[in-house]
Amino acid sequence: MAIPLLLGEYRRLVDDRFRISIPAELAETLVAEGAECILAKERQGALSLWNGARWQAKLDQGLRLVQEKIAAGRLDGRIEEVQQLGRLLSTRQTPIRLAGRGRLVLPEGFREFLGVEPGGEVLVVGAAVCLELWRPQAWFSYVQESIPDFRRLFDTLSA
Repeated sequence: MAIPLLLGEYRRLVDDRFRISIPAELAETLVAEGAECILAKERQGALSLWNGARWQAKLDQGLRLVQEKIAAGRLDGRIEEVQQLGRLLSTRQTPIRLAGRGRLVLPEGFREFLGVEPGGEVLVVGAAVCLELWRPQAWFSYVQESIPDFRRLFDTLSA
């Protein structure tokens, strides 16, 4: 069965409790396989919101490979990188549930990373496999930089 793509761009305001309303159709698709989501810091000026089960499966797979490499001694000279990975994993993601009407409450460290205040604007953007929450200026910069590559990217991925 094909996983529906999460697409679209929606403007939202951050309320006084740091809540953002996710469009219903996107929220339903995102939590279709389970109620829990994962909020992740992935790029400056943006957060990603993933289906929890899909995120955990990918993370578990990657961590198993790292653990196997550690056990086999293949990362012996790279302890600083392993520590950096651990630090980033410790602060990069958090489980989150969407409240009634698809509302998402931004946890403190995540709202600071995103750089939003109550009354501020956020763009909810479908990124095919996840949703992204963008600070508007960061989004506009990203689009201006990336749009010239659209045709090549589409042709490559759809070939």
